[in-house]
Amino acid sequence: MFGRRPDGTLVRDLAPVRRFLPFISPRRNDSLVYAAQTLPVEAALAHVAALNGARPDGPRVTLFHLVLRAIAVALHERPRMNRFVSGGRIYQRDGIWLSFSAKKAFAEDAPILTVKRRFDPAEPVEAMVDGVLAPLGAARGGALTQADREVSVLLRLPVPLLRVAVGFAGWADRLGLLPRSMIESDPLFASAFVANLGSVGLEAGYHHLWEWGTCSVFCVMGRIAGDEGARTVTLKWSFDERVADGFYAATALAVVARELERPPGRG
Repeated sequence: MFGRRPDGTLVRDLAPVRRFLPFISPRRNDSLVYAAQTLPVEAALAHVAALNGARPDGPRVTLFHLVLRAIAVALHERPRMNRFVSGGRIYQRDGIWLSFSAKKAFAEDAPILTVKRRFDPAEPVEAMVDGVLAPLGAARGGALTQADREVSVLLRLPVPLLRVAVGFAGWADRLGLLPRSMIESDPLFASAFVANLGSVGLEAGYHHLWEWGTCSVFCVMGRIAGDEGARTVTLKWSFDERVADGFYAATALAVVARELERPPGRG
């Protein structure tokens, strides 16, 4: 309340026009901007192969893991992209939190798992991969996440009461009254949500932003395209323009491109 939240700090030095934007565009999808990148990934794939070769018995590193790392680095170097709007105010998020989804099994009717994790750009890639895969393994083994348990409890309510409960939670969030435990377990309270459609052989597509939560950026990764020696991947982005202007967002995407074209340890 009064500009205080457990997951962020009120930004007080904004230009007047930016402070006013949440009032003329109160919803994230009123302020949605799209962008696309098609990036060369030969260097990144070579780095993936080297990492996997160095630990043949360890969890497998994939291009998706390098994309997650590149996004974390971009959010660290361009911190305005790690802001969010809540209750008509703009906040700087505490930490870099990425949410991502994966199929529980490679089958059409398999449920989708969603994982949220705090990322440190200085963390070694191998440690990051281990940290990403651990909750996925637990979920694929049948373990429920905290968010799953909370939703299961809410779904026991009659529909009218469920609407009231969700509305009350949204009101509490706008006032900064949601407890940290609820925020940290909810994948929609994140710096960015990343979906890997390439893992099921699909092209990237644009995605909306949810009104629930505080996620200001969505990235969809498509399948690897092209012949060996000239392979590329397409990333499609959706972001909330209220947190930063388009030029600043473009500089953040340039950091993602740099990190994939010149991954750590490969020049």
